[in-house]
Amino acid sequence: MNVLQLIIAIPLFTFMGFGISFILNMILKTTWVPLVLYAGLLVYFFITKGVLLGGDYLMLTVGLLGVLSGGWVINYLRVNGYRMF
Repeated sequence: MNVLQLIIAIPLFTFMGFGISFILNMILKTTWVPLVLYAGLLVYFFITKGVLLGGDYLMLTVGLLGVLSGGWVINYLRVNGYRMF
């Protein structure tokens, strides 16, 4: 993986994971369902692909961080009284 691709891909996967998690949390009104779906996606990749490269692990990890941060933000907003979340 090229260094420029890596610099662009890390924030892209983080924001994409955060955004999808945030939207799913708002629609489904459950905090950690996107994390469970992401774990299922990881199991699917490991079963079908077998061996992943180092860049694949990095992208899956930063995507996981995005999904976790989306869950934490939604939880924070709900605790602080935002009813739409």
